[in-house]
Amino acid sequence: MDVGYETDGSGFEVIVAGAGPTGLTLACDLARRGVRALLVEQGGRLFPGSRGKGIQPRTQEVFDDLGVIETVRAVGGPHPTMRRWENGEPRGDWDMFQRYAPTPDVPYPEVWAVPQWRTQEILHTRLRQLGGDVAFGVTLTGLTQRDGCVEVRLAHGPDGREWIGRAAYVVGADGGRSTVRAALGIGRTGETVDARPAIVADVRVDGLGRDRWHVWPEPKGGGLALCPLACTDSFQLQAHFDDEDARPDISEAGVRRLIAERTHLAAHDVREVLWASHFRVEAALADSYRSGRVFLAGDAAHVHSPVGGQGLNTGVQDAYNLGWKLGLVLRHGADPALLDTYEHERRPVAAEALAVSTRLHRSARLTDRIPARRRGTATRQLAMGYRGGPLAAETRQGLPEDALRAGDRAPDGPCGDGRLFDLFRGPHFTLLAFGQVELPLVASSLVVTHRVPAESGDVCRAYAARGLFLVRPDGYVGWAGDRPGGLMDYLGRLGLS
Repeated sequence: MDVGYETDGSGFEVIVAGAGPTGLTLACDLARRGVRALLVEQGGRLFPGSRGKGIQPRTQEVFDDLGVIETVRAVGGPHPTMRRWENGEPRGDWDMFQRYAPTPDVPYPEVWAVPQWRTQEILHTRLRQLGGDVAFGVTLTGLTQRDGCVEVRLAHGPDGREWIGRAAYVVGADGGRSTVRAALGIGRTGETVDARPAIVADVRVDGLGRDRWHVWPEPKGGGLALCPLACTDSFQLQAHFDDEDARPDISEAGVRRLIAERTHLAAHDVREVLWASHFRVEAALADSYRSGRVFLAGDAAHVHSPVGGQGLNTGVQDAYNLGWKLGLVLRHGADPALLDTYEHERRPVAAEALAVSTRLHRSARLTDRIPARRRGTATRQLAMGYRGGPLAAETRQGLPEDALRAGDRAPDGPCGDGRLFDLFRGPHFTLLAFGQVELPLVASSLVVTHRVPAESGDVCRAYAARGLFLVRPDGYVGWAGDRPGGLMDYLGRLGLS
């Protein structure tokens, strides 16, 4: 079987390896742009565990744009407060998270707890609505770049039958042990954050309230925590082993025994072990995000400590950054050099996210809690941006220190009968005009223009009340100016003038 990319438009233009949150997000974004993508997953089904369960505020905004935020909000909930147990008795509650109320510019202010398996189900459903799907049981075994395309060796079925797929571009979203990264020969720079082995599992447990995240920080052998998973009847188990040479038993009997040894619960209180895995905490960043026509995203590009909830979220936003750029190049004739900006923008963000999660993990270890320290604003990823980057064109002068600038996240806010996020939703750019500034005519269906009414007070304050702001498809200000001069040149760089 030959799945080919042909210049007459048949076949696939992008092959994405890995149907985790990163690969599914990218496939959804490409599908709504009319890009023909093949998403392959070596497993026979979507990943079954809860592993990455915290959806950060910025990622919720991504899901708003992709049309799935209502479902994500309906099947999740805020993380509960923590409860410490000792000798079978509760010893106090505390809140690990700073709580925030919605504001006009930030409609989703808190981390939202959704098991990873459910996030993937939601994205898979959305992908099918957009006309795409996942090719399960298909393994990418190698790739070769030649003649303006990438030839990918794919294996399928119990006999490992191979065929060649061809595409203009390939994206490796295939996890920390990425086959794509290995095939490219791209190394990783990193460290072991915590040499102690750890396990994560999904369990059904009797005898615990579902209104608290239960923590046993000081039993012999290592700490353990059980967090209720919203809109399910299960808990996520997290546990570490103080003995660095320990070999965690992740069998059902082993997980039951671990809970009985470290908590006041009995083994028979564990009704079912749904899924379990073991790991050691590492932090690593790929030395490059691109080789020719092949890109890395998600865990293939960066691996994090689970403390802080940065890994899944950073991967989703990798996909969100890359999707619109691939769409412009493949569908609208943008210069392929635009794709160079993917690494320029995303790799520094991943480096900062790695620093945040590593710092939080080490502070939790020092205080002997799982975890103990209240999260700050950095984990929310709302302040993440691309100021000074290759696609941030700020033409205004004399701005105050706190002014919104090119490269920043574009805030939400009430606007007319709706909200700015309603205007942004979709695969287009949005040109906002404030005040009496001239609103130029842009002859591109991918640029939607809108003059913001003067009575939109909250929005006008957030955007400095006057001027033009070109908001990229991923919700960041690309170009900002007091007048239209320079805007057409900027759009021309993107193939949109």
